[in-house]
This record gives sequence, C-alpha cells and structure tokens, in this order.
Amino acid sequence: MKTPLTSILLVLLASFIGSFGAVFLKAGADKLERNLLQIFLNWRLLVGIGFYLASFVIYTMGIRNGELTILYPMVSMGYLWTLLWARMIFQEPFTRNKFTGIGLILGGIVILNLGNR
Repeated sequence: MKTPLTSILLVLLASFIGSFGAVFLKAGADKLERNLLQIFLNWRLLVGIGFYLASFVIYTMGIRNGELTILYPMVSMGYLWTLLWARMIFQEPFTRNKFTGIGLILGGIVILNLGNR
C-alpha cells in the first residue's frame, strides 16, 4: 500500500496545529496557581486543548488511507515547530543537543519515506 500525498499533508498539518497546542498549554500553565478552578477558567489552557483536539481530528483523517509506519513518525515534526515557537514566544535557547535531536528526527522521516516509493 502506498501512502497518498493527501495523507502525508494531513498528518504534517496535524503536527503543525498540535505544536500550537503545546505553546498554549505552556502559556496557560505559567499562569496557574494552586486553585483547581483556574484550569477551567484559563483561556490559554482551553485554547491549547482546542488545538490538540483539532490536531487529533486532522491526524485521524490523515492516517485513514495511509501506512501508519510511514505517517506516525511525521507527527514528530511537531517537535520542530515547537522548538521554533518556544524560541520565538518564550525565548528558550537553541542548543546543539536540540539541533541534533531535530536532525535525527528529520533524518528518520526521510529514511522511512524512502520505503514509501
């Protein structure tokens, strides 16, 4: 079974959207105190959950017609996006280890997709 391009694009879109979920959860968590009610009133947390739910729906549509062994590793592209957002929004530093990890992820995706031909 060959994985269609539409499935690949849907999974990549899902990972992109999911990366915003991580950013909003972090932003919301930074505003939390010990009051449990704040979780339900914290709009950042709710937006983060919304992004994760949207990502889940798109991801599910993407894996429907493709090979899971090809598509699932593409979810890790979210780490690349999250690295960029963390730098831009939270001023987290880029490090050699982070770049090495992203390079390994990208290399793995390329190698797995070579088997898709």
